[in-house]
Amino acid sequence: MSTDAIRSGSLARRERQKAETRQAILDAARELFVQDGVEATTMRAIAAKIGYTPTAIYHHFRDKDALLVELCVADFSALGAALHRIGRIEDPVERLKRMGMAYTDFALDNPSQYRFMFMTVHDHHMVDEGGMPLKSPEEDAYGFLLATVQEGIDAGRFRPELNDAPELAMMVWGGIHGVISLWFTHQNDPNITFRDVRETVRTMCDTMMRGAIRNPS
Repeated sequence: MSTDAIRSGSLARRERQKAETRQAILDAARELFVQDGVEATTMRAIAAKIGYTPTAIYHHFRDKDALLVELCVADFSALGAALHRIGRIEDPVERLKRMGMAYTDFALDNPSQYRFMFMTVHDHHMVDEGGMPLKSPEEDAYGFLLATVQEGIDAGRFRPELNDAPELAMMVWGGIHGVISLWFTHQNDPNITFRDVRETVRTMCDTMMRGAIRNPS
């Protein structure tokens, strides 16, 4: 094997190890943010969770805010991609129902990410390395929801009194999030009976749309 090939292989291995370490830091941070809260979680605690020194973590992230920003961008981008994968469905009402199921699948398949994104308080400013404001990554997923609701309103698909797109979008989102968050927090409560979460959300989406649309069939 040539010297160049050995050097190239060594570089690739170092880059892979760097990426794996960075991902381990993000995963540990997400778990601690959910468990202890963002404010209470320190870089030292994150380092201890994965057996690293705080100094080693600072080679990857300049501070906790930078780590938090990358985590938010990654997780909300993943949700946005999951919603957009449902494709272009012409009927906005049917699209809303499909979005509800895609959102639920994302939550149940990625519980740590979901808890961090929607069940953890984190007050922070989204800025890049130079201190310039970043577009909030949740705007992609929320923007898709809002645009779909507005399209339904413009097409006359909803009852005339349901003409406020942000309000209607929040009602749809809140209903789905409510079922998911209750399941996450109370699934082991012996006094509460839960059915299959996906089927519950599916039924709820059908029920909400029947109540919301104009002249349901």
